[in-house]
Amino acid sequence: MRYFIWFNYDGTNYHGWQLQPNGNTVQAELQRGLTLLLREEITVTGAGRTDTGVHAREMAAHFDTEAVFDEAELTKKMNGVLPQDISVRKVEQVSPDMHARFSAKARTYHYYIHTRKNPFLRHFSLELHYQLDFPLMNEAGRILMEYDDFGAFCKAGSDVKTTICHVTAAQWHQTAEDAWYFEITANRFLRNMVRAVVGTLIEVGRHRMTLDEFRQVIEGGRRTQAGESMPALALCLEKVEY
Repeated sequence: MRYFIWFNYDGTNYHGWQLQPNGNTVQAELQRGLTLLLREEITVTGAGRTDTGVHAREMAAHFDTEAVFDEAELTKKMNGVLPQDISVRKVEQVSPDMHARFSAKARTYHYYIHTRKNPFLRHFSLELHYQLDFPLMNEAGRILMEYDDFGAFCKAGSDVKTTICHVTAAQWHQTAEDAWYFEITANRFLRNMVRAVVGTLIEVGRHRMTLDEFRQVIEGGRRTQAGESMPALALCLEKVEY
């Protein structure tokens, strides 16, 4: 039988989602907990992979087992054995053809920034000390949605078969006088894509790159022409849709 497990995590202390030979990961912690409680070796497949230090407010994974258990009780027990920075929201049985990665229709990320020192934001938002033109950055965000090849924002050396992604939302939102987040939704994301997009949008917002130049970066498809990759701590996977 196949089950989905819905969870969230603070990625500060993890080397990302995916199993690594020399560092603890969220996937490793989930598999450890499920294996302990179900008393069989469990492998989980995630909706995607987040990099070192990236967070997830809503993440999904699937696993297969013939064990019989109460889903609500397993959820409770998982929260008892997992570290404090990982929380399981629910476990639910799904059809055998449901796949956490390939059945997902859309994923939404937020990148958080603030412009005034705030100790309560320092682990989850990037503090910046220059003025940004958010209306202009939103114009650039609308340009993003005119394209579907985002090779310019893909980490060099990534083993991807295609750099095609369908972006359906790309906009900055203000949450306080000195705080904003960038929301981007797509069917899939390339490695490091969101952080590279944000870095390039910030170049636009600082008036160091025009909208025409931003468009040329996308069309050129060269990572070296795009902005820097922004720090991981401010990036959060917000939602996975099926």
